[in-house]
Amino acid sequence: MASIGNDEDMNTPLEGIRVLDFTRVLAGPHCTRMFADLGAEVIKIEPPAGDVTRFASPRRNSIATYYAQQNAGKRSLSLDLTRPEAVEMMLDLAEQCDIVIENYRPGVMNSFGLDYETISARNPRIIYASINGYGSTGSWKNRRAYAPVVQAEVGFTKSQGDHGGGGVYRNDRHSHADVYTSIEAAAGVLAALYQRQQTGRGQWIEIAMAQVMLYVNEHFQDALWDGHDDPDWVRSMGNEHHPVVELANRDQVIIAGHPASRGNFENYIGAIGRPDLEHDPRFATPASRKKHLGELVDYIREYALTVPDAEAMEARFSKFTLAVGSIRSVAEACDTDWARERDVVVEIDDRGGGTFRIPNAPWKFGDAPDVGTSGSPRYRGEDNADVLSELLGLGPDEIAALTESGVLSSQLPQPR
Repeated sequence: MASIGNDEDMNTPLEGIRVLDFTRVLAGPHCTRMFADLGAEVIKIEPPAGDVTRFASPRRNSIATYYAQQNAGKRSLSLDLTRPEAVEMMLDLAEQCDIVIENYRPGVMNSFGLDYETISARNPRIIYASINGYGSTGSWKNRRAYAPVVQAEVGFTKSQGDHGGGGVYRNDRHSHADVYTSIEAAAGVLAALYQRQQTGRGQWIEIAMAQVMLYVNEHFQDALWDGHDDPDWVRSMGNEHHPVVELANRDQVIIAGHPASRGNFENYIGAIGRPDLEHDPRFATPASRKKHLGELVDYIREYALTVPDAEAMEARFSKFTLAVGSIRSVAEACDTDWARERDVVVEIDDRGGGTFRIPNAPWKFGDAPDVGTSGSPRYRGEDNADVLSELLGLGPDEIAALTESGVLSSQLPQPR
């Protein structure tokens, strides 16, 4: 079984850790990608149908870029988990792993015979993380859960519509519930890994997307507030009223800070050169400033149209402790000097002689210079033979027989 080593020359924090990855789509795969980027060996287990993101677009050389972004650097093993032989191989493999992560609905892993109780009986040191929508207890436990549905159920979608969309509700393009959950899952697994060093025992961890979205909602406390609402304070530090303004060159920037709040108001009127507004009765108090917020923002917009570009805007507003940021596309952000200096983008093998561009791991470790995204996206089942021979000692004839019987499967590019 793999374990954390004490080698002072380790180049990555999770070198020597092995992860058995039963995840698909996003919440699970992003979590296990984090472990791969941190140096763990991640073995992704896929059914014969494959991870649904393999069929996304754009794609090149039979590799979808969506799949590549979340699964680069992992090994690929494809089995039919409805077959007893496949389950037995997974139990044998789990004996040599530190972590199991799955994001099926509650009960699915039990139906395979790969639940925590069964695996931990074979490997008491295993850390087993279950990512799901609403948890394995409670009346919602069997509901299907995808990010847009979970975000709607826990108030995220309504909050966005009420406070930034004029009461119009729509699905967000970004799957916040998946990504937030993946990060919280990784934190829980790393904590359990540390605890195992103290106790020698593994444990089961469950992370429900719906609870995560409430946990990370910084306005949760405000939504449940039933006390007095002081009109002279801006509630809950919301970002929806931070101005977006257009400059003389037609670029747009956002300024961080509610213009009506104490402190910010004085900084705004200083930045736009209108100290006289401090004595305007419309802006005498936070309450009156909120009432006349549109007029106050109009003054800021009028000033912005006189500023030549974003650099000049940031220079001016920084003098008054206000942060300014340009409205950019992802491509524009990645083309900045900052992105190049920080190695924000990494190129990975597209399996056809070219590369895909995906985001690099964000961590910078002083004692682990090799941390980062590396490795190629694998075709489904591409590593069947290597993984099973290295870790389970299966020979070529055994692997061929398992493939012929349909226990193992793969989808490799056809020769041209």
